[in-house]
Amino acid sequence: MDTWEFYRHILIPAVNKGLIISIQLILPSAALGVILGLLVGAGRAVGPGWLAKILNAYVSVFRGTPLVVQLVMWFYGLPGLALKLEAVLKPCGFPPVWEWLLLSPYAAAVLGFTLCSAAYQSEYIRGAVLSIKKGQFLAARSLGFSNSQAFWAITAPVAVRRALPGCGNEIIYLIKYSSLALVVTVSEITGQARNVASLYFRHLECYLLAALYYLAMVTVATLILHWLEKKLAVPGPEGLNRD
Repeated sequence: MDTWEFYRHILIPAVNKGLIISIQLILPSAALGVILGLLVGAGRAVGPGWLAKILNAYVSVFRGTPLVVQLVMWFYGLPGLALKLEAVLKPCGFPPVWEWLLLSPYAAAVLGFTLCSAAYQSEYIRGAVLSIKKGQFLAARSLGFSNSQAFWAITAPVAVRRALPGCGNEIIYLIKYSSLALVVTVSEITGQARNVASLYFRHLECYLLAALYYLAMVTVATLILHWLEKKLAVPGPEGLNRD
C-alpha cells in the first residue's frame, strides 16, 4: 500500500474519528472547568474561612498530583471502592448507591479533566478577584447592593475579564492533555493514531498527523480566545485594544 492510499483510506479516517471523540471530551470539560473554577476561585477569595480552607485543600490535591494518576483513580480506583461499599451496605438493605461509582471511560475522562482544569482555573479567578480594588465593591454596597449582588454584578465581571488570558491558556493545555484519556481506554486522536501505528508499523506518519491535528485545534482555540478578549475588552487602562 502506497503512502497516499494509507493516508486516505486508513490513517485520516481513523484520526478523524478520534477528533470527534476529542472534541466531545474537550468542550464539556472546558465549559464545566471554567464554571467550577469561577465558583471555587470566588469562594477562595471572598468566601468564609471554613469554605476557603476546604476549597484550598481541593486545589492543592488536584494541582499537586499528576492528571494521569487522577484519571486512573477515577476509572480503576472507584470500582474497588464500590465493591467494598457493596460488601458493607448491601447486607444492610441499602439501595445500590455504589453503582454511581462505576464510571464509563468517557465519564471518568470528563470528570478528571473538569476537576483538574477547575483547580487551575480557580487560581486565575482568585488572583483576578484579589486584584480588584475594594472601592468598586464598597460603591456598589452604598447603592443598596447586598454582598452577593455586589460581587456577582460588579466584581465578578471585571475579574473574568482579567482572568480570561490565564483561563484561556488553561483551555489550551486541556486540548493537549486530553490525549491522556487514552489511559482510561478512550481512543481519541492519540489513541486512534496509536492503534493504526501498532497495526501498520508506521509510527512517524501516525503521530505526526496526530500532532498536526492538535496544532490545528490549538490554533482555532487561540483565535477564538483572542476574539473573545477583544470582544470583552473595555476602553481605557482596564482593557486596551491590542490590534
